[in-house]
Amino acid sequence: MNTLERWTRWPAGDVPIRERHSRARLVLSLFGRIALLSTVVFGTFAEHHYEGWRLLPPIGWIAAAAGLFTGWYFACRTQKLWQALACASGLLVVAALAQEGGARTLASVIWCGLAVLAVVRLPLAFGLVTAGAALGGYSLGSGDSVLMVVAVAGGLGLLGYLLRLDSQARSAQRALLAQERAAQAAQAESAALAERARIAREIHDVLAHSLSAQLVHLEAARLMLDAGAERAEIRERVVAARRMAQDGLAETRQALSALRGEFAPVAEFVAGLVAQAGAELTVDGVPRPLPAEAGLAVRRTAQEALTNARKHAPGGRVAVRLGYLDDAVELTVRNSGAPRGADPMLGGSGSGYGLLGMRERAELLGGELLAGPEEGGWRVLLRVPT
Repeated sequence: MNTLERWTRWPAGDVPIRERHSRARLVLSLFGRIALLSTVVFGTFAEHHYEGWRLLPPIGWIAAAAGLFTGWYFACRTQKLWQALACASGLLVVAALAQEGGARTLASVIWCGLAVLAVVRLPLAFGLVTAGAALGGYSLGSGDSVLMVVAVAGGLGLLGYLLRLDSQARSAQRALLAQERAAQAAQAESAALAERARIAREIHDVLAHSLSAQLVHLEAARLMLDAGAERAEIRERVVAARRMAQDGLAETRQALSALRGEFAPVAEFVAGLVAQAGAELTVDGVPRPLPAEAGLAVRRTAQEALTNARKHAPGGRVAVRLGYLDDAVELTVRNSGAPRGADPMLGGSGSGYGLLGMRERAELLGGELLAGPEEGGWRVLLRVPT
């Protein structure tokens, strides 16, 4: 902030902030204003005897002062500088008239109040000029000694500056609170989006895999029925679809266990998958319980890699290695090419998002997933920290 901006900027910031005061503070503020108005009215009419039509001028001065202070408040709240200065000029005129008319209490309250509020509410350059004018009027009309006038002026100036600093501190605190709330809302939204992405991956890894496999077998059974195939062959397809449904239900239960933060029996699960696929399994290191997310990533990757091997390289050799490192776990799935080519029905099934979902899962955990051709076959390597 440059020097010119420092002297011409409104104290509460560029945009006025509406505070939501408590009911107790509003009640105290209302009673304080009523008490101040009562003091001014009592002092005005007690220090000078007004009779008849002479009552009208002091009543007019009080009403004008109240109206001008109200206009001053709203002009400063909406940061309309020229309207605020116009109200301040009107207050100086009213104070001068009240002083000449014998209402010294009213005049002193206007001068002193305006001097403090000008420093608190206005940009610093205009506030100091307005406060100087108000204190100048007070020094000329009060009749006090020079020492007393200097003491009052210094005290009012210091009071106004301290109130200005307090107002700025409260404004900064409100701004920080608003930023903190915005950050918390953004964090909550980010967490919700991350949870949605996590659920989407689970839907793909569990339901899409299971349902696509069931669909393949059921569609094959329908085609066999239309072609008049043997009952045993059709039954074999239906039994396979039933087995896929059971596996999908078991996978759903395991996914729910992982979402609840339970540890995953990774080694047993991978061994079961390997046995079903007729692959070879090698376990390096000492098996240990893994965090839920890491275990889920290993299970899903093994499932997806073995499914892809069955789809795109049926009959090929598949080797699975599960390695327990000091601070990570590795899963490697290698398969050779299909001796008879890919199954056209199985090879065309699936959404195509399997590898993408596995890679996203690994990266979210701070790990990595590598997949690509290797020596006439295909290799999938997953490494996630534990």
